[in-house]
Amino acid sequence: QVQLFEYGGGSVQPGGSLTVSCAVSGRTYGIRHMAWYRQAPGKQRELVATFINGGTTNYAESVKGRFTISGDIAEKSLSLQMNSLKSEDTAVYYCSIRTFHGIDYWGQGTQVTVSS
Repeated sequence: QVQLFEYGGGSVQPGGSLTVSCAVSGRTYGIRHMAWYRQAPGKQRELVATFINGGTTNYAESVKGRFTISGDIAEKSLSLQMNSLKSEDTAVYYCSIRTFHGIDYWGQGTQVTVSS
């Protein structure tokens, strides 16, 4: 059974930094990409950043230049370094992986709160 564990969330003041990380247990057959999503209260879940097998990264416009995604497909680990945090970054952050067979796995999420 594949399980994803996010950790590192918490509370930080605007302008601060935080890193969230994700570990994957269980056997997966070919990871195509790993990604971070977030969902703020009353809003739809949105894609934040993607780490593609081979090393290519993509970011939502709202976080470009502030967030950095890093990962290791072989080790099935993923992190998101978040700098210059804003109140609008407050959300539950989810780790997700997609395999080459099109199967998606999700973690339970970790809360990130940006508030003074």
